[in-house]
Amino acid sequence: MVALRLQKVLARAGVASRRAAEELIKAGRVRVDGHVVTELGTKVDSRSRQIEVDGRRIVRESPVYIALHKPRGVVSTMSDPEGRPSVRELLADVPARVFPVGRLDFNTSGLLIATNDGDFADGLLHPRKSVPKTYVVKLQGIMRDEDLDHWRRGVELEDGKTGPARVRLLRHEGDKTWLELTITEGKNQQIRRMGDATHFRVMRLARTSFAGITSDGLAPGRWRHLTADELTTLKKEHGVPKRVVQPPMAAPPPRTRAVLPPAKPRPPGRESVPLARRHAPVLAEKSGPPHRRRSEREPPPRGRDVLVEHDVVRQHVRKGKRPPRP
Repeated sequence: MVALRLQKVLARAGVASRRAAEELIKAGRVRVDGHVVTELGTKVDSRSRQIEVDGRRIVRESPVYIALHKPRGVVSTMSDPEGRPSVRELLADVPARVFPVGRLDFNTSGLLIATNDGDFADGLLHPRKSVPKTYVVKLQGIMRDEDLDHWRRGVELEDGKTGPARVRLLRHEGDKTWLELTITEGKNQQIRRMGDATHFRVMRLARTSFAGITSDGLAPGRWRHLTADELTTLKKEHGVPKRVVQPPMAAPPPRTRAVLPPAKPRPPGRESVPLARRHAPVLAEKSGPPHRRRSEREPPPRGRDVLVEHDVVRQHVRKGKRPPRP
């Protein structure tokens, strides 16, 4: 196997994205064969070298790609020093160590992609990729056409002017404005700062799509695997993932017993009589005398009675007559 840069090995193992892996190396948290490595660009062979992060050995996992509907009031990191709820709890049952691709603000809900493929994360977050992200925004104030055009051309912020955006007016509700906004940048709290810069405070913000992946059908707090078709489209449009894998088969739903509908009430005046009792006279006419129990039947002939009965039958046979019925 060809030796790779250490940060790339960590990214492929699902430890973190490549840039986050570089920070781990600089902080002295990575060991190779028991020795701390702090130099970026160090090349290693992950098959023949023992690599550890914070004392835990790194083993490459199968790639996993997750779409999560992050609710409001949850941080989009795997841990929070303030003790707030994080996406770690929402992704606890994912069969791999995954991390979120990018971030959503604490009060922003919507689609968040998670993976253990560092190259996949870097490919979607690199500024040159211009990956589209679509949001639904609720703003304080009534935006006019000239305000919408201002957002489309770009808004001047402290760290520079934002790039062109696609803006579609959804509706006005009193003195509130609802927009659908698509941007291709990843500035920190960009949309909220755009609202403050243009005097339209952002009241609600939800991401509905990221790189063409949507949160349709996902309840807040739920996740699903990306489909093979979605991964194929991502590779075609953005160059990642390097290899399309089939998502794990979903477990079949538990089998449940059928619930019969309640019986319809009978019309008034009609008694509920069992079928055998209602048709007893007809059955009696067709079947002859009522059936007698075995104890009430006549015992079969025995001994001399059997011989006498056989003689009578033989006499009738000699005369060409039908023997009498017993």
